[in-house]
Amino acid sequence: MDTFDAIQRRQSVRSYLPTPVPEGLLSRVLEAARLAPSASNRQPWHFIIVKDIGKREAIAKSGLYGKFMVGSPVVIVGCGDKEVSPKWYAIDTAIALENIVIAAAGEGLGTCWIGSFEEATVKELLKIPERYGVVAMLTLGYPKEGLDVNWKTLRLSRNRKKLEDITSLEEFGTPL
Repeated sequence: MDTFDAIQRRQSVRSYLPTPVPEGLLSRVLEAARLAPSASNRQPWHFIIVKDIGKREAIAKSGLYGKFMVGSPVVIVGCGDKEVSPKWYAIDTAIALENIVIAAAGEGLGTCWIGSFEEATVKELLKIPERYGVVAMLTLGYPKEGLDVNWKTLRLSRNRKKLEDITSLEEFGTPL
C-alpha cells in the first residue's frame, strides 16, 4: 500500500482483536517513529510499549475517554525529553507518533490517538523520569472490523473540510 492509501485508510480504532502484534511488525512501526524529523535532529522522544493488562487498565483509568485502551494489545506512550529539546519536544514527539499511525495503517493495524490521561499518574505508573513529558499515547492492534471493510465508504463519510477551506495562497484568505 502506498503512503497516500495508508493516510486515506487510517481511522481511529477503538475496538481491537485480542491478537498480539508480532514483534517484527511492532519494531517496523516503531522504526517509522525513529526516522521522524525533529528540530536540530535532537530526537527527544522515548516510547514506552505497554502490553501488560494491569498497566493498560491503570493507564485507562487515568483519563476520561480512553477506557477502550484495555482492549488494545499494545499502548504506546510517547514521551518527550524537555531537557534535550525544551521548546520542541512535544511537537517532535507528536510527529514521530504520527509516523507510527501512518505506518500502522499501511501494515493493516489500527491506532487511536489518546490525549485524555492524567500525566502524573502515567509517569508514576511507568517510572518516567521528571525531565520527560508524556505527550500522547496510541493504542495499537488489529481492528475488530478490518480497515479494508468498506474503506471507501468510510473515507467518503468522514466529515472533512474541503481543501479550499483550509488553504490560502501567499496570505490568509486568498484562494489557492
